[in-house]
Amino acid sequence: MRIGVPREVRDGERLVAATPRTVERLRALGYDVVVEHDAGAGATFSDAAYEAAGAAVVDAAAAWGADVVTAVNAPTDAQVALLRPGATLVAMLGPANDPDLVQRLAAHGVTALALDAVPRISRAQALDVLSTLSNVAGYRAVVEAAGEYGGMFAGQVTAAGKTPPARVFVIGGGVAGLAAVGAAASLGAQVRAFDVRSEAAEQIESMGGTAVREPAAQQGMSADGYAKPLTPEQEAAALAVYAREAAEADVVITTALVRGRAPRTLTAEAVAGMRPGSVVVDLAASGGGNCALTVPGERVVTEDGVVVVGWTDLAGRLPQHTSQLLGTNVVHLLELLTPGKDGTLALDLDDPVQRGMTVARDGDVLWPPPPVAVSAAPAPGSTVPPPPPDPAQEAADRERAAAEAASAASLRRRRRTVGAALAAVLVTLALSFAPPSLVGHVTVFTLAVVVGYYVISNVTHSLHTPLMAQTNAISGIILVGALLQIGSDDWVVTTLALLAATVASINIFGGFLVANRMIRMFRKDAPARAQGVAR
Repeated sequence: MRIGVPREVRDGERLVAATPRTVERLRALGYDVVVEHDAGAGATFSDAAYEAAGAAVVDAAAAWGADVVTAVNAPTDAQVALLRPGATLVAMLGPANDPDLVQRLAAHGVTALALDAVPRISRAQALDVLSTLSNVAGYRAVVEAAGEYGGMFAGQVTAAGKTPPARVFVIGGGVAGLAAVGAAASLGAQVRAFDVRSEAAEQIESMGGTAVREPAAQQGMSADGYAKPLTPEQEAAALAVYAREAAEADVVITTALVRGRAPRTLTAEAVAGMRPGSVVVDLAASGGGNCALTVPGERVVTEDGVVVVGWTDLAGRLPQHTSQLLGTNVVHLLELLTPGKDGTLALDLDDPVQRGMTVARDGDVLWPPPPVAVSAAPAPGSTVPPPPPDPAQEAADRERAAAEAASAASLRRRRRTVGAALAAVLVTLALSFAPPSLVGHVTVFTLAVVVGYYVISNVTHSLHTPLMAQTNAISGIILVGALLQIGSDDWVVTTLALLAATVASINIFGGFLVANRMIRMFRKDAPARAQGVAR
């Protein structure tokens, strides 16, 4: 079968559904690949690169006339007419927002798979184009905010004074929100984020942000993976959180987009309460905008001097990497649809992933699909789903596990106590029959170990390099003492002296090598000096 990759015709679109690297993977599945002329030009992929990957460069009619057509955006009426009956179309079709397109595709005899209708289950994550685009958009939103903001994201301490880090507030802890949190934190900003799903708090903190917690405004997750609708009381509490945090922030990034629609999270009053020069980047502008003042596709400056950015092509502003990631999603889908790797597409509607994406087939409209619950997949061969867990049994299991852990910890403590007592008895007996000089040496050694442990353990990490220099000096004293004892007539003394000299030498030379390497990390002029020496 032949896969066609057409050029996107939407104004400003720079993405492409396949890159030269993903073309190679499609060909490895047994498909022939044809790419429309200049399809990858916006993402800096030349026709020559596609040909080197094994694809043929064709015109638009040939690309749309392939057995399988993979595109980024939904086709126009003229492009639908180029599809041949029986062909398979893989693209972001927006079936919930454009049911007429689904009807036209079904009437044309096309099997249509919507990339933006991937079920939100673990097994389908590798196909999830929306997560791919959201991840890139979250990163790009921070880049746009940094460009609009009149200060630096990271705090600076200089001879001329210091500047505080930017304060960033992210609304939403999904894929886009977490990407924005991670990007802003990596730039040195103080990042706070809130999501109505309470389980998102841990994920926010894992990305370097501070999770804002407001129990009155949080809700659980529904069966399709989205947050449940908020009650009027919860919505009011959430809006109060957004307004309070936005008033303290320099940058606000909104990311709430549910099934293509953007709920209102930032009111005009909340924007008015922000400081002049603050920035709002609305990732949900394509769905109408989370911010009341967002104009999709435009940059707006309010009367109070707040910049509201409503770009709808954030992911497309990084076309090279976005196309590669999106093309990899398509490859994963084709791998699922080509189990024999023989270039023959086999659609299995019994698979909930494939069924959830299929919106039209054999003249029938298959949208909306049956609901798919967010749960673990059953074991292979299982026909009956596992029963729901018993809360009482789960509580009993947790109590039993806690009791077992406490018992094991108590046993370990008793063993350590008994071992320490036996060691103390043995040392006491040994010292009782030892000469007085040995007792004095052991006492000094014990005190040195205790003092050394507490001194070194309480030294901050930033001082480990000078501390290493001091330990090198101590090792030098040990080395000198060992060399003086090597000539002793007592073979025990000579053996201990050799061992001490060896260990001290390793510590000295290893310490100098490590210290030298760490110091060179802070010497920016090292290459220049090296060139001067060479001259």
